[in-house]
Amino acid sequence: MGRYVLKRCVYMVVVFVLLTFLLFNLYQLMPANRAYTDAKAEMLGLKNSIKAEERDAKFDELYLKYQRKYGTDTDNTVVLYLRWLGLYPFYDGNCSGIFQGNFGYSYEHNAPVVDVVGPAMRNTAIIGVITELAVLAITIPLGIVCATRKNSKFDKGTQIFSLIGFSTPSFIIYIVFIVFFCSILHWFPVSGMKTPGSNYTGWAAVWDTLYHVILPTICLVFSSLASITRITRASMIDALNLDCIKTARAKGLREKVVVYSHAWRNAMVPMVSILVGGFFGIISGAIIMERMFGFKGMGQLFFNAVITADYDLIMFLEVIYTFLGLFSTLVTDLCYGLVDPRVRISK
Repeated sequence: MGRYVLKRCVYMVVVFVLLTFLLFNLYQLMPANRAYTDAKAEMLGLKNSIKAEERDAKFDELYLKYQRKYGTDTDNTVVLYLRWLGLYPFYDGNCSGIFQGNFGYSYEHNAPVVDVVGPAMRNTAIIGVITELAVLAITIPLGIVCATRKNSKFDKGTQIFSLIGFSTPSFIIYIVFIVFFCSILHWFPVSGMKTPGSNYTGWAAVWDTLYHVILPTICLVFSSLASITRITRASMIDALNLDCIKTARAKGLREKVVVYSHAWRNAMVPMVSILVGGFFGIISGAIIMERMFGFKGMGQLFFNAVITADYDLIMFLEVIYTFLGLFSTLVTDLCYGLVDPRVRISK
């Protein structure tokens, strides 16, 4: 087990370097040049104090100064990438990158990217954890009941309902829920994360946030019910047809023991990747939902960063997503061995 985890960690490092290098070079193609922008801004401030014939030389001087400051005074992509990581010195001989704790600065938010991502990650985690727990609490029992009552009216009705939910685009679901719950029933606010003009503190602020989170959570849960319910049902049907389940019934075990102790344990194996992946996917955010409900989460933050060409913020978010993707894969593989003793991690 230890050798396997160590090998996978080495693999994760290699894949992380390759992915971030590709993403780094991809975002280098964005039409954004911070050194040029800052040099242009400073040049405008000095415009009246410099002679016309000296302006081009002064601008080139300022441009080179900012290029050296940001480490972009070279066209070598490998050097630029190593400077971003903090493994290659800048013009002044100092290293200032990820390994030194410098994840960049967001000029759009006028703050370090770590300070910008923190609140968005907290907001996304709040709605993500609530949604994930609600989805698991509903879909797993529902899928088990459908499997044990295969082809019954309840099973057929659930399949029709889940098929409708699976086929309907998420933004249509959001619009319908907003119209019904907000415009007609007036139960929930249309958008936002707190009551406009409020200055709640303590538990009042918590309840106000939860009140604004309820409808987006319902929308996300409804959008996720169909696929996970169908997968749970299919896994349970396959598990109930195993020879070991028939043997357990032949031995006279109670049906609840057969279903929840034996069949469910076997049905979990193909669902591990979905459950673990869904948990780690919480941090990714839901761009469509956050845009429609004005929710300040990771999805909204990433979308705005791309629109405004906020390069450092984009790269930091990509680092988070890449790490979570690799780490969730490792956790998924380890969980296979925990869920099913027959699955052994090889050399």
